[in-house]
Amino acid sequence: MGIKLGSIIPARPVEIAQLRGQRLAVDGYNLLYQFLASIRQRDGMPLADAHGHTTSHLSGLLFRLSALAAEGLRFCLIFDGKPHALKKRVLDERRDRKIKAQAEWEAALAAGDLVKARTKAQQTSRLTPEMVAEAQELLDALGLPWVTAPSEGEAQAAAMMAAGVVDAAVSQDFDTLLFGAPRLLRNLTVSGRRKLPGRQAWVEVNPEELTLAGAIEATQLSHEQLVDMAILMGTDFNPGIHGIGPKKGLKLLRELGSAEAALAKLGHKVDNLDELRQLFLNHPSVEFAPTWGEPRRGRVMELLCERHGFSRARVGTALEKFTQPPPPMGQQATLGDF
Repeated sequence: MGIKLGSIIPARPVEIAQLRGQRLAVDGYNLLYQFLASIRQRDGMPLADAHGHTTSHLSGLLFRLSALAAEGLRFCLIFDGKPHALKKRVLDERRDRKIKAQAEWEAALAAGDLVKARTKAQQTSRLTPEMVAEAQELLDALGLPWVTAPSEGEAQAAAMMAAGVVDAAVSQDFDTLLFGAPRLLRNLTVSGRRKLPGRQAWVEVNPEELTLAGAIEATQLSHEQLVDMAILMGTDFNPGIHGIGPKKGLKLLRELGSAEAALAKLGHKVDNLDELRQLFLNHPSVEFAPTWGEPRRGRVMELLCERHGFSRARVGTALEKFTQPPPPMGQQATLGDF
């Protein structure tokens, strides 16, 4: 879901070329869902091999990551672990939206409306354990590190930044800063555009950088107070208070200093307030120091070409991008949404 803090936290434009050589932690599940949603056929069906096995997630990992790797970026994927019990509400809502979208997709297909069908199909994406295992096999073959977090991947990324083993987290969610990540990169696409969720439409975007220090300076709140403000607004772990958005939440925390004081003024109560705070301030993580290696061409060909019928020529061209030097400053490749 993500907490909408864009109106109160400053962002600095950043060029892809400025990120060359940096180690970037990426939410693995979110990335694979993006590929499943966007890499589809005209009727909304995902890409599949001759046996009907979905390959959109594998195609995205190879071809889209190779384009960014050619720009000199180094990725480490982080996969969420077991979700906290308090996240059940959000997960149930996501499941219900998929069920509804599935019915709307089927109705659009029956009516011959392929544009609507594709849009609705993108909202039905389901990532199976088998798809995840395949993706992790491919990452190993490409020489790209990955780790499974104990729970929230954003918290794992924040811990890895604190340990100095990655330089930034790549996500669209401002929650990453609330988990303590010092640096967040949004809109990481070298095409200069991003697809709007649930629509066949794109908007012009530019990569941007946000920092926890910048958020603290701009809001005049501490990290702990930012978390309190988010709890009032609502997070993946609690529904929040009706009518409290970023501006009103910021005003309350500046005036009153804590969630307890704001709740007393509003006449509301949150019984598990301290537990919610700790989910952001002291979330579990594991020690992990990523290492990057050269792609193993034979293994990649086995996973993609022999198993799923990918073009050997296209796979070979993509693999070359993982090892070629980045283009001169001022030149960039083109790529769809990341």
